[in-house]
Amino acid sequence: MIPRLQTYLPTAVLAFLIFYFAFHALTGDRGLLLARQRRVMLATKQAELAQLQVERRELEIRARLLRDQSLSADLVEERAHVLLGFVDPKDYVIRVVPDRG
Repeated sequence: MIPRLQTYLPTAVLAFLIFYFAFHALTGDRGLLLARQRRVMLATKQAELAQLQVERRELEIRARLLRDQSLSADLVEERAHVLLGFVDPKDYVIRVVPDRG
């Protein structure tokens, strides 16, 4: 009986290995069953990347405008007064109400 078992042992091991690798090829982290989910996630991440690249370009443009070479100190000071509402005690402030007509 043992010699008969020895003849089928290599075939059983080979069948087990084939089953093992086929199972993981289908259900593993990178298996065929999850391929669609990975494609959807890839498309989502690519759209997010494109949106972040646009946002980065806009921030780079805004940062470039804030450099010393292209910036007027008077304009920055005036904009800070408008946004923050603070002025120097020695400054004269004339408030103008915009026409709504």
